[in-house]
Amino acid sequence: MRKHDVPREKRIRMHAVLIAVSLALIAGRIAVVSNPEGDTAFLSANDRSRWVSVAALVEKNTFAIDELIAIRGERGHHLWDTIDKVRHVGDDGKLHYYSSKPTLLTTMVAGVYWCVHTATGLSMTEHPIYVPRLLLLLINLPVMALFLITMTLSIEWSSASDFAKRLAVTAACFGTMLTPFAISLNNHLFAAAATSLTLYIYLRVSEKVHDSFAGVTYRPRFWPWATAGASAAFAVACELPALSMFVLWGLLFAILIPRSIPGFLIGAGVVVAGIFGTNYWAHQSWRTPYAHRGVGEIVEEFEWNVPASETSTGRTSSGAELLKERLRQVGMFAESESIRVRPLQAGGYEVLEEVSAGDSSVYRQWSVRRRGPGAGSDWEIAVWDDWYDYPGSYWRSGQRRGVDRGEANRGVYAFHATLGVYGIFSLTPIWLLMPLGLGYKCFHGPFDRRCLAGAILLSSLVCFAFYMARPEIDRNYGGVSVCFRWMLWFAPLWIYAIIPELNEMSESRGGRVFAGVLLVASVFSVSTSLDSPWQSPWLYRFASFLDWLN
Repeated sequence: MRKHDVPREKRIRMHAVLIAVSLALIAGRIAVVSNPEGDTAFLSANDRSRWVSVAALVEKNTFAIDELIAIRGERGHHLWDTIDKVRHVGDDGKLHYYSSKPTLLTTMVAGVYWCVHTATGLSMTEHPIYVPRLLLLLINLPVMALFLITMTLSIEWSSASDFAKRLAVTAACFGTMLTPFAISLNNHLFAAAATSLTLYIYLRVSEKVHDSFAGVTYRPRFWPWATAGASAAFAVACELPALSMFVLWGLLFAILIPRSIPGFLIGAGVVVAGIFGTNYWAHQSWRTPYAHRGVGEIVEEFEWNVPASETSTGRTSSGAELLKERLRQVGMFAESESIRVRPLQAGGYEVLEEVSAGDSSVYRQWSVRRRGPGAGSDWEIAVWDDWYDYPGSYWRSGQRRGVDRGEANRGVYAFHATLGVYGIFSLTPIWLLMPLGLGYKCFHGPFDRRCLAGAILLSSLVCFAFYMARPEIDRNYGGVSVCFRWMLWFAPLWIYAIIPELNEMSESRGGRVFAGVLLVASVFSVSTSLDSPWQSPWLYRFASFLDWLN
């Protein structure tokens, strides 16, 4: 035992107190969470998109959100409407709006809401403040507890000093931006908790394997592998770029214990089935709404010599009338009850066809456009596949504001995402120890731990590079939020990574003070965001006050 260390039992009790205080803080914030108008517990378009889908699924037995987004509050504003929605023809043949969010998490939350709704008779549409708060307590609080408990157990597996372990646990409890996100319905908390669970299972099995070298019998069972596979896959369901770490988890478990892979893949397979099954249930498509941003299969071609006066075809209503006339001339949509043509800002048209189906009618959507630059009179009709393009769409109407417009300069984007106003390191300074810690772990310790450190480093770089490589319109730091939220799911992996540096710093008074300063600065950032994760970072607000961003 080192000079400043305390008995393990006492340290565990201290960690339990820290976890309890962290959960109490989050529970208190959830108990009073409210939007600025004070009539719902929804904090942004992001979480409203999930809540409205949950409410529609339980109360209306459909993923379509048309009825709910039309509800207005006492002040005349829409309580449930959100910019994070898409529009397409549903399984009833009618046009409907849907949440653009992945469906597996939504369906799971709806399952909890169904239990509450059935047991109490309470509904979110009637009580949009207190029922969501109750659901957040029932869902987010246990998920945060899972993250903190598994993270603490993972930290305890290390051979670091008592100081390093205590500081790492404190950082998990109070020093990451997961805490603000725990008061809102979002995917980041779930992805981080799932990643933490996978990390814990890997480290636990690793310890068992090391013990077996000393003659301790270890008989691995099926369930740890299946749980690890399911949790790693669920992280992907919540954060698609976590697919990189999922592949690496598979390799890590294969290296550690090759016979773990069947169980790992079975657990992952269950989650994958849930991802695609719920998506098809909601949208009658195997692809998520994010993948419906283009043009579908081409079904017909025709010639149309656009009058010279309509060279801006695709932007004027007169061009739409001329197109309708031309489509009738060539016999297209002849059996339709009616067709409606809408000019598109990007050029071309959306055609909405109404077709008789028994006693009612159904709709079909088509995209009509030139075959390509310089194609002259050659036009084509394709299946409509841009679910984000609808009248009044925030994503197509040029109404994007602030960070949603995207950062034009990729270098500026990289700076602000790391050391600037949305910075990973500037807003959570404790992460400054992460690159050094990963570098150390890559070259020291048992082979399986070195492989783990290399996997964390590789996945971190791949995911960051992915976001840096996005086109300008997507370089928005994750929208209006308190941090570069797309990397939040790395929190458990990065906490694990900083332990070697904290251990090194524990050897000197100056090192302990510096580590404490980094933690205090991180907690400060967290404290500025406890009322809502859906606001600009405090650094952004301060820089705007000083007019540094113009």
